[in-house]
Amino acid sequence: MKAFWRIVRYAYPYKGTVILSVIANLFATVFALASIGLVVPVLQIIFDNTKAPKEAPVFDGDLMAFAQDSLAYEIGIRMETTGQQEALLYVCFLVIGAFFLKNIFRYLALFLLAPMRNGITRDIRLDLHKKLLALPVGYFSEQRKGDIMSRMTADLKEIENGVLATIEMFFREPFIILSSLAILVWMSPQLTLFVFLLLPVVSFLITRIGKSLKRASTKAQESMGDILSLTEESVSGLKVIKAFTAEEQKTKLFDKAANNYFRLMNKVIRRNDLASPISEFMGSLVMAVIIWYGGSLVMEENAFTAEMFIAYVLLFYQIIPPSKALSQASYKIQRGNASSERVLELLDAENPIQDAPDAKPLPEFKEAIEFEEVCFSYQEKEVLSNINLRIEKGKTYALVGQSGGGKTTLTNLVPRFYDISSGKLSIDGLAIDQVKLKDLRSHLGIVTQETLLFNASVAYNIALGRPEASYEEIAAAAKIANAHEFIERLSQGYDTNIGDAGGKLSGGQKQRLSIARAVLKNPPILILDEATSALDTESEKLVQDALYRLMENRTSLVIAHRLSTIQHADEIIVINEGKIAERGSHQELLEKQGIYQKLVDMQSFA
Repeated sequence: MKAFWRIVRYAYPYKGTVILSVIANLFATVFALASIGLVVPVLQIIFDNTKAPKEAPVFDGDLMAFAQDSLAYEIGIRMETTGQQEALLYVCFLVIGAFFLKNIFRYLALFLLAPMRNGITRDIRLDLHKKLLALPVGYFSEQRKGDIMSRMTADLKEIENGVLATIEMFFREPFIILSSLAILVWMSPQLTLFVFLLLPVVSFLITRIGKSLKRASTKAQESMGDILSLTEESVSGLKVIKAFTAEEQKTKLFDKAANNYFRLMNKVIRRNDLASPISEFMGSLVMAVIIWYGGSLVMEENAFTAEMFIAYVLLFYQIIPPSKALSQASYKIQRGNASSERVLELLDAENPIQDAPDAKPLPEFKEAIEFEEVCFSYQEKEVLSNINLRIEKGKTYALVGQSGGGKTTLTNLVPRFYDISSGKLSIDGLAIDQVKLKDLRSHLGIVTQETLLFNASVAYNIALGRPEASYEEIAAAAKIANAHEFIERLSQGYDTNIGDAGGKLSGGQKQRLSIARAVLKNPPILILDEATSALDTESEKLVQDALYRLMENRTSLVIAHRLSTIQHADEIIVINEGKIAERGSHQELLEKQGIYQKLVDMQSFA
């Protein structure tokens, strides 16, 4: 239940509306009980058993007795002056008024709680999104995207429908139950005490079913994560699936996940539905006991009148619906608690890559980035070993080597997408983990092989790093990136929506937008990760021209797939199995007749 109470803490900012809702619920409860209490004078009038005080009652500290005597006195006067039927009509109007006011205040209580319920959901969703943006890149390589999506959608909806709906009940139902019990004890302590002996049995049954429901709900939410993961894979990999005629294979995997979710949800729903019949049966059992034992008291001991006994039964029946709602709420809490734990697990995920307490600002890049004996391991596997490299301002450094050698990992250490395992990585003499992250990344521009664009306008994508940029600045960056001409031909120019992941553009067009984004940011340090490897010859030439313009007067760290593009780099670094195997200029490396020479020969550049 710890997860449930942590979610409840989100209600604190809405304490004002909660207090007003509690007050409204108090009034609703008062008028609900009053409407039941008015049954006694109605029965007394019908049975001609009215016992009205001769004089107006005086309050002596017993509020219930005073209210009863005052009503009886008023009815007695009306019966003497206007007759029995008019007195009955008067009481009926009182009953209607009590029910009307009860429902008015009940709606007002729910009306006041609506901002709290929706506000808590919104606040959790905002915190989740903020957490997702703060978590390191490495976290998402270990998690399934579908499971994360499930936590932000299905689990959050379960919290809203379960836990938050239950909070509403806790601000309403207990008032009715406690006040009704207080009146029942006042009416007949002996009968009420007898009823209380049955309650532990009811509580035991509800608790047992609730615990099994939580276990089933947790498994069901995890299964939904599997379904969302498979859906995401099918959508993003549709071309590959069709090309390899793997539709049947993917269908079988999805059918298996869907059927598993189907079985688990059957368990959840059946156990959830068990709450209502069990609570209703237990309520009818208790009611039967009350009628038997209470009727015996009326007939044998004359403990209270028949009218009072009927009112007692009706008042006890008033307890059954809120008690039933609370018993169902306990099941909802168990379901919502399972989802709460999954959501809080994401919110509590450790984020090792953040500003140090004494992090220093980095207003500008002045000298160099330096790797000193840098090692990096991922899941106990060493990826980089004893890297020593100095990247001086204004120079171009190319990283080459076989795939999987560690080139991309090395570049990912510079913006602190990952933290080094050992050694020292510094910028202008400051350890990189002692520099403010925002300052560090503000000096970097990254263009990758996999172009990352967003489902928005061309202008939005180019101005991502500088949202305040003017149209003229955006267009100027596009011109440098050889993108202005094709943008102008789009249906709405710079305001054209490019679709999900830029799906409305070609590969070369997307890459040029990515370059324009880097141009507009105007960073002193560039990281280019095989930015032209996936392009055709014509697109590659346009993109390569744009890259040359982008790299002018900047410090560049280039991962090269096609070695012809980096022959004029100030230094070429050959990475092999996580180590620097060779380094030097293009000509120097050719003369060594080593790994670089073999790579060149493979691409027929010798």
